[in-house]
Amino acid sequence: MSQHVLNAGVRELSNKGAVNALRREGKIPAVIYNRQGKTVSLVLDATEFGKATKGVSESTIVKLVVGKDSYSCLIKDRQLDWLKGTIKHVDFFEVESGVAMRAKVPVHVLGTAVGVREGGILEHPVHEIEVESLPKDMPEKFDIDVSDLKANHSIHVRDIKVGKGVKVLTPEDQVVVLVKYAKGEAVAAEAAPAAAPEAPAAEAK
Repeated sequence: MSQHVLNAGVRELSNKGAVNALRREGKIPAVIYNRQGKTVSLVLDATEFGKATKGVSESTIVKLVVGKDSYSCLIKDRQLDWLKGTIKHVDFFEVESGVAMRAKVPVHVLGTAVGVREGGILEHPVHEIEVESLPKDMPEKFDIDVSDLKANHSIHVRDIKVGKGVKVLTPEDQVVVLVKYAKGEAVAAEAAPAAAPEAPAAEAK
C-alpha cells in the first residue's frame, strides 16, 4: 500500500500557553503513542500536514519523520476548531511490523446503479468497515462497483472482496449499499381500484 510521509518536530513544552503560541504560528500540537503506552509530544506544520494527509483515512499508514527517527503511524484523531476551520491537535498511533492492528476502512461507491437509472434511490448506510490485519496488508479503502445493482437489491459486507490476511470485523449481514424503488408509491396508487362514481342526484318531483 502507498505511504504518506510527514515531517514533525519534538515538542518540548506542553502547557496551554506554549500550545496556543504554536497554533498562532501555524503549527499543530500532536502526540504519538503506542501499545505500550509510550508517548512523544510533537509539533507539525499545519500547511504541510494538510498537503501530506490529503485523502488519508484512519487505515492509511503515515511515515512520521522526527529528526533521525521515523515511525509508521495511523492518524487516530484530529481535533478541529470548527469556528476557525483549523486543526487543533492530532493523535498518532504507532503500528508495529508483524503485529495485527484494527482500523476502519472507508467504502467508496463507483458507478451508477441500474436501479437508479430506472428511477430508484441509492442509499449508502455504511461508509466504513472495520478490519484487522498486519500493517502491510491493511487496505486504504474498499471500492464497490454498483453499476449492476437493481432496484430493491443490496450489497452486504459479506459481498465485499478483501485481500489475503484481512479479517472483517463488521457484521457480514450489514447492508452497505442498496437501491430503493422510488416509484413504489406511484405503482401502488395505479394498482388501487378506482373510486366508485357518485350516484346521480335524484330528480326533483
